[in-house]
Amino acid sequence: MSKKPSATIEQKPAANAAHGQAPVNASLSKGQKIELFRQMVRIRRFEERSHRAYTGKNANGGSNIGGFLHLYNGQEAIAVGCCSLMGAHDHVITAYRDHGHAIAVGMDTKALMAELYGKVTGCSKGKGGSMHFFAPARNYWGGHGIVGGQIPLGVGLAYGVKYKGNKGSAMAFMGDGAVNQGAVHEAYNLAALWNLPCIFVIENNGYSMGTSQARSSAGELAKRAEGYGMAWGMCDGHDVYEVRATMDKFIRRAHEESKPAVVEIRTYRYRGHSVADPDNTYRTKTEIEDYRRTKDPIQVFQATLLAEDVFTAEAAEQIDEAARAEAEAAAEFADASPYPTVEDIQKDVYWESDNPTERKSEGRLFFN
Repeated sequence: MSKKPSATIEQKPAANAAHGQAPVNASLSKGQKIELFRQMVRIRRFEERSHRAYTGKNANGGSNIGGFLHLYNGQEAIAVGCCSLMGAHDHVITAYRDHGHAIAVGMDTKALMAELYGKVTGCSKGKGGSMHFFAPARNYWGGHGIVGGQIPLGVGLAYGVKYKGNKGSAMAFMGDGAVNQGAVHEAYNLAALWNLPCIFVIENNGYSMGTSQARSSAGELAKRAEGYGMAWGMCDGHDVYEVRATMDKFIRRAHEESKPAVVEIRTYRYRGHSVADPDNTYRTKTEIEDYRRTKDPIQVFQATLLAEDVFTAEAAEQIDEAARAEAEAAAEFADASPYPTVEDIQKDVYWESDNPTERKSEGRLFFN
């Protein structure tokens, strides 16, 4: 991360001044603004270190990370902006590109990296990998690999909030490719029918795997909410102020009126759908670099905070260096951690198996 943003990026603070003046942003202290920036940088450096671990070779000649790895580079302002608005009874559930949300809700990067490495010290004890980060204590319900499969679960979380009489919401994140799944529309219907405080957040990065939205989806994705009588909104995902200003309206509405909504956030990912996919077989290098040059969320926010005299370029560089060091420490922790044992495969599957003295059922739980 350069100390001095590019000339193009430097034009952003004036253009986004209105979002910065929204009440939810105007009330932020300098320290809180710096923390938003810090979280975005931590996500970026964690993802870059994960990429190196995936593509590099370990001592045995293989990769430290197996399976898929869906990186969040370029989308950091969305997870940070949305999760920074969470209260005691707000919940988050997302799809397989879940690292950014996990860090944004406060999960330990050491446990996250260990999970990527398949180690027992991982947040899911090495059994879930990249797509299955969870932190129930932080109201973070994962990472799910089935496209659109998390959305009905998000409606269930919202149902729980309303059933218990809590003032809260459930933010159910999905990519633009998931919006065409039937389960998503069934979830829309139930949320609208039962007036559930669920906010469906579409992180529209323009490509459903390798297929552009123009070739896969008709119309404006958020506007489909009108068919269910739901409110909807759209915003740009490279400006954390705009994300917060937009989401705050719908979260407060969910809290006060128990009403669902759909929010489409336009964004962009720098890497392929997963690390296994080439970055630029279905899009040009120019397209990727143009977004980096003009709309990189970290550089946009850094330029904004410099213009607001919140911090100096030197302070921003120190934050970046600390984030790099944290990511490196997480990789070292993961590398030194042990793998699960063969016996671990039958743990955390059935509650009665893990608590045999309280078992009530009969018959076999596992078939070896």
